[in-house]
Formats: sequence, structure tokens, C-alpha cells
Amino acid sequence: MTDWVGLIQTYDFVGLENYFRMVNDPIFWISLTNNLVFMLVFIPSSIIIGLFLAILLDQKIRKEGVFRTIYLLPYALSFIVTAYLWQWMFIEDGVINFILDMFGLGFLKMSWISDPNIALFSVSFALVWQFSGYIMLIFLAAIRTIPKSHIMAAQIDGASGFKLYTRVIIPQIKTSTFTAFVILMIFSLKAFDFIWILTDEGGPGWATAILPITIFKVAFNSNYFAYSSAMATTLLLIIMVIIIPYLYITYRKR
Repeated sequence: MTDWVGLIQTYDFVGLENYFRMVNDPIFWISLTNNLVFMLVFIPSSIIIGLFLAILLDQKIRKEGVFRTIYLLPYALSFIVTAYLWQWMFIEDGVINFILDMFGLGFLKMSWISDPNIALFSVSFALVWQFSGYIMLIFLAAIRTIPKSHIMAAQIDGASGFKLYTRVIIPQIKTSTFTAFVILMIFSLKAFDFIWILTDEGGPGWATAILPITIFKVAFNSNYFAYSSAMATTLLLIIMVIIIPYLYITYRKR
């Protein structure tokens, strides 16, 4: 609620001026929109792929431990490492376009992170790759805790394969699905280092600048620390709106 710029010790009390400025700032709305688009792509994709992998591993396949480790490995890697890896793959003469050329699909080649129309989707795809293994682990643990008697009773009643999962197993892992959703939601609201490195500070332009990146740039590139604090407070309130109901539901069940 001040106009402190971080370089001088003096400041004035300005009340809610920073929040009014934020509401009228097109960059704030661009960042918020980027966050929403990112969440709409990243969260459902991670949950669907994670659930699919969990169901696949639940088939008692051979070398399950090996496959589980392979699927989980991306999540164990540093976001900085994977950001540089995907940056190398996404550049115009990178691995992805090379593979497309190799299979005669050169017409599909794109500027994956330099085209503002698809850069955010490229970022989402890369993070889905990194997170889906972790979500798989959440679902697999939930599936393995379902009482065998429930599954056997369903099988006796004729449920098998697709029906067994859609009508018996998946309805019983709703809590884990909600947990996965909250984890992904919170991450998508505070993701910073991966996107910062992969897209060169939220570029091109502001195409991939989600709220944490905009907050950082406003504070340290423009020295508007008070204004960035107002943005950070708004982000904190959004996260609290998500996490408080989750904590309430979790502890109520206990």
C-alpha cells in the first residue's frame, strides 16, 4: 500500500492505488489469461495421462518397477535441467523439427517457443511430460488401496476391463483425483523457473508470462516493488481460495 520503488528509503502511503493500477494494467490481464490457458491445458492433460499410466501399470505387467521408474524419472529431474533440454528440442533446428523432417512431416515444423500463438502450448506440453509420472504415482497408490473384495464383487457381477475401472475403481479414487488437481493447480499458479528459462523470461513478448514471471519482471526489471507486491498478494489470495477448501475437506474426512 505504498509507492516504494526499492532504491530509496522514503516512500508514501498510497492506499489501494496499486490495486487499482493492477486492475487497469493490460499486462496483468495478459498474465492472468496466460495462467488460465496454461491451467486448462496442463491440469487435465496431466491427470488424464497420469491416470492412463496408472491403469496401465495396474495390469500387473512384467518389470512394473522398471516402467514405474521410467515414468517417474522426469519429475525427479530439476526444472532448470529439463527447461534447457526442452529449449534444445524446441528450437527451429532442434530435435522435434528434425524428427518431423526425418518422417517426411516437414510441413508440421513450427517455431515451437518463438511463435507467440503456440509457445504457451509448447510449455504446457513439456510440463505435462514432467508431471504425468508423479500424478501416475498418486493414482496408482490410490488404486492399490482399494479393497480387493470390492473388485472381486464387481467381477462376479460381470464387470471387467473398461467397466471395472469406470464404474468401480475410478469412482473410489475421487479423493486422490482432487489431491492431484490441487497440486497441479498450485504449481500452475506459481510456476516460474521452468518457463523463465525455456521461453527466455516469458517470451516472446508476454506470450508465456504467467503471474509469477510478471511479478518478478515488475519488481526487478522495472523496480516497482510496491506494485509487484500488490500482484503477489493477489496471487496469494488466489492460491488460498484453492487450498483452504482442500484442507477443509481433507481434515473433515479425517
